[in-house]
Parts: sequence; C-alpha cells; structure tokens
Amino acid sequence: MVDCVVKNWQGEEVGQASLELRVAKEENAAHIVHRALVRQMNNARQGTASTKTRAEVSGGGRKPWRQKGTGRARAGSNRSPLWRGGGVIFGPKPRDYSVKMNRKERRLALRTAFQSRADDLLIVEDFADQLPRPKTKELTQAMSRWGIDPGSKVLLIVSDRDDNVYLSARNVERLRLISASNLNVFDILNADHIVATQSALSKIQEVYGDD
Repeated sequence: MVDCVVKNWQGEEVGQASLELRVAKEENAAHIVHRALVRQMNNARQGTASTKTRAEVSGGGRKPWRQKGTGRARAGSNRSPLWRGGGVIFGPKPRDYSVKMNRKERRLALRTAFQSRADDLLIVEDFADQLPRPKTKELTQAMSRWGIDPGSKVLLIVSDRDDNVYLSARNVERLRLISASNLNVFDILNADHIVATQSALSKIQEVYGDD
C-alpha cells in the first residue's frame, strides 16, 4: 500500500489517499514492464515503409549496350541496384510489427508501472466544477499551486472526460490528459509528474485492483 497526499484546487493538503495494487515480484517487475512498453510502441508502428526492387522499378527492359566489345562493364538493365534510379537491395517492405502479450500480463505490467511512480504521484480533488468555462490560465495556475514545475512533463488522469477540463488542458505544453480507462505504460513512464483526481484513483482501484 502507498499513501499519497491529496490537495484541493487551492493547493492545500486536505487528506491522504491510499493506492494498493497487486504488482509483479521485484525480480520480474522491470522485465514485464519493459515487455509491455515494447509491445505498445511496436503496435503503434504503421509498418507501411516500402521500397521497390529492381523487378518493380519501371523501365530497364532493354540491355543498355551489347555484351562485348565496348570496353565497359557488362550490363543487362539500367534499373540494377548499382545504377542511379535502379531498385533497392534489401529495402523495407510493408510488415506487421505488432507483438502479442497476454491480457493478464498487460494489466500486471500496467499496475506495476503505475505503483512504481508513487513518489511522483499527486492526488487532487475533482476540479471540473472549478472550470465553468475553458480557461487554460486557471489550470496552469492550479498546477503551480500543486507544486508542479512549469515545463515538466505532466500526465493528468481524470475519471471521465469533461469538455471544459479537456479544452483548458489541450494548449498546455507538455501536459497529457487521459481518462482512467485509457491508462498505458508509455504515458505513465514518460511523465515527470502524475496528477490524478480522487475519482480517477477510485476508478483505477476498481478496474485494476481485483486481478
């Protein structure tokens, strides 16, 4: 179990929240989190890079010059990979980079990664009612009151998307806003600070705590 400080919109400490998730054993934790991270990054690759071989490049059907007697090296096509404008040797072709991982392993890796960032985790009271209209300035001021360094990478986790919160956060540089149901290993590990609302923390405990 990990205890986290809870702050309100004004930046005052108003209580404690506990985070208790079943995580991987210490000797296996780094390995399973790394596998989940590699899987996520590989699955994001399109795999559409493609080059043409000498058989696919247009032209090159006619022998450039006769085989013997010219003094030049013999050549059968001007689309040889050795020629300018020719095909590509061993170039990339469309492929599937996706990596499979069992669902239980993925969830275990996610829980392990999230709890490993407990030192950088801050819990705040739900603040959607503090933003009756989209206002980026008010959100950045609140983040400063919470003790978050300007310019650091911040992951803000909310329970459900609120339009005013989303519109206030989207123009903040290096701030990533996601819902608790869209947690992923890359965002958790990539952030300098993780801020979660109380309802988001409860949802994380509810969704991921029973495995």
